[in-house]
Amino acid sequence: MDKVPLTVVGADKLRAELEELKTVVRPRIVADIATAREHGDLKENAEYHAAREEQGFAEGRINEIEAKLSNAQIIDVTKIDAKGKVIFGTTVEIEDLETEKKVTYQIVGVDEANIKEGRISVGSPIARSLIGKEVEDVVTVKTPGGDVDYEILSIKYI
Repeated sequence: MDKVPLTVVGADKLRAELEELKTVVRPRIVADIATAREHGDLKENAEYHAAREEQGFAEGRINEIEAKLSNAQIIDVTKIDAKGKVIFGTTVEIEDLETEKKVTYQIVGVDEANIKEGRISVGSPIARSLIGKEVEDVVTVKTPGGDVDYEILSIKYI
């Protein structure tokens, strides 16, 4: 399986979620199942079935996070000499040349992307257009509404 790029912050968040699931959520669910068993007949015990269902979701998420971390290539952009170019993990401020609207994005892995928080996937059209470019370069992004031209205002390696 190919390695999936992940920022240091993204990897830390996944590790924290994994730790929470293993040390807090899993033991609570086991206790909930034990308590529900004490109530008798399991066939009609809604608490038992709800706890078992929650256990299934938690175990599935634990497996998913472990798989993501094992297939991750963790990239620390602060330790890479990108020579002023946009690379994975950089934070880029761009301006739409038509509307003069400025926006800042961090280019992250697929699992970390959250447009509301300004994190876009490395595979997104905007990120693909920005990769390898420098400050003051103009890039054209193909969007469903037509081509949009952006100028790169700043690049930060944070």
